[in-house]
Amino acid sequence: MMPNVSDWPTYERPREKLIARGPAALTDTQLVALLLMTGQKGRHVMEIARELLEAHGPLRRLLDMPAKDLSKLPGLGMAKACMLVASLELARRHLSAKLAQGELLSDPLAAQCYFKQRLRSRPVEVFAALFLDNRHRMLAFEELFSGTIDASGVYPREVARHALLHNAAAVIVGHNHPSGHAEPSAADRHVTVELKAALELVGVRLLDHIVVGEGEPVSMAERGWLGRV
Repeated sequence: MMPNVSDWPTYERPREKLIARGPAALTDTQLVALLLMTGQKGRHVMEIARELLEAHGPLRRLLDMPAKDLSKLPGLGMAKACMLVASLELARRHLSAKLAQGELLSDPLAAQCYFKQRLRSRPVEVFAALFLDNRHRMLAFEELFSGTIDASGVYPREVARHALLHNAAAVIVGHNHPSGHAEPSAADRHVTVELKAALELVGVRLLDHIVVGEGEPVSMAERGWLGRV
């Protein structure tokens, strides 16, 4: 049986460790345990957190579960399930707030993180767009298409139409690969060229096309692919 938290070295207790070294120093198990706060009779909260991750992890898969499904897992219940789901929604809203304040200018990874949070768990391919003002602050985020993304021509027209509706000065688009591989396909790159040309006709800049998979997202702008097939 896991010892009581009071018996652990101070530097290994999750709360004290967070205060002393920051949240990045905590393991996934320790972070989940902090969110759950309490264990059950005969089971320490760290034990519950570890078992949850071992049986239903990794962390992303666990937190992507709906509250009703989480509540049925051993050691949880609806109150703790809601706590876990709320923590993920807070992270999403924090990213949204950064984009709304123009953080794209100083932190180009913010958009990649935002698309990753919004699209990585989707079971089908989803194409979305961030519409930005002339200071690169977020005006709107829209999921425009689902299914296989191709260069059919409807995508450039629709993205341009929505950009005009939002009076956007710039757009960042992104989509997910449910297979988990973020490497852009030839079709992805061709769509990007079509999108850039369509948006330029209405005076809107395409800043990036982000592809989301299991690992880190791929930025076509970082690879220098905007405007090239």
